[in-house]
Amino acid sequence: MPAYDAFLLLSFGGPEGPGDVMPFLENVTRGRGVPRQRLEAVAEHYYAAGGVSPINAQCRALLAAIGDAFAADGIDLPLYWGNRNWHPLLQDTVRQLADDGARRVLAFVTSAYSSYSACRQYLDDIDAAVAAVGPRAPRIDKIRPYFNHPGFIEPFAASAEAALRTLPADAQHGARLVFTAHSVPTGMAAASGSAAAGTARPATAGGRYAAELAEAARLISERTRDGSASRDLVYQSRSGPPGQPWLEPDVCDHVRTLAKGGVPAVVAVPVGFVSDHMEVVHDLDVEAAETAASLGLPFARAAAPGSSPRFARMVAELVKERTTGAQPLSLGDLGPAPAPCPADCCRYVRPSRPA
Repeated sequence: MPAYDAFLLLSFGGPEGPGDVMPFLENVTRGRGVPRQRLEAVAEHYYAAGGVSPINAQCRALLAAIGDAFAADGIDLPLYWGNRNWHPLLQDTVRQLADDGARRVLAFVTSAYSSYSACRQYLDDIDAAVAAVGPRAPRIDKIRPYFNHPGFIEPFAASAEAALRTLPADAQHGARLVFTAHSVPTGMAAASGSAAAGTARPATAGGRYAAELAEAARLISERTRDGSASRDLVYQSRSGPPGQPWLEPDVCDHVRTLAKGGVPAVVAVPVGFVSDHMEVVHDLDVEAAETAASLGLPFARAAAPGSSPRFARMVAELVKERTTGAQPLSLGDLGPAPAPCPADCCRYVRPSRPA
């Protein structure tokens, strides 16, 4: 098994003050032709929260929890942290790793699924950062997707159960579990795939991304109450042009549909996310919650795994898979995702925008 010199937590990044907001959003959307008006509209979500995204603080808490889990499991690797879109930027972290003499690094990404934006783009970011630092940069290996790992499913099941208990007593029994994930263009979703050898790629309109989300939702639902709660998979945070098809339905539209259908309550479970960052807080705690309130529909939101001890132990277990050959852990029917990812997994070329 390979010997590693360091562990890298790799995340999305977020602003930590009002002055960071627009530069951060420009980093996120660079090269995609997103209109300035759209950036300004999204910026208001951050300004409403003081210009600070929760994600960096959550990464610090997760890194501390991972340190505790490593110590308990006898994993002796120094911890580093880099982001795709805001400080500490990945390229700066790779340079620090090189300065510290690291030659081979194991990276954990705060995204559990197979898709371009959840997996391949991080691999591309790693390649770009390594190339920018040059020959002295370490090799960086990405840990596999973990959408069906017990350490991802179990914290979600516990938080979904806790959210159900906050609903009015007479609404709890028939409450609908509404699992949400970041929408992506249908072309990107169809391109997702990192099926293990011998495992057929799920034949779904959303590719492996949608299939993995559906499997995670099923696994969580089965571990909530008596496993009989009805569930739906919906999407949030769409940001593309109106004419481009993205995965649907939208969570707020679905809440309206459920209210019309007489569902007594909704529990939103942000299954597509690792932590309660800005998109979760704004799209669910603000927009979806306000939609439900306007319809008189009781609404609760389950917490993402964040820095929970079980989630941090999962990271240690995934590290031991790569360093000791420990048996990969997974629940359900899809099996563990391969490690490393296949060379051609989740490739996607964004369509050119009309002139």
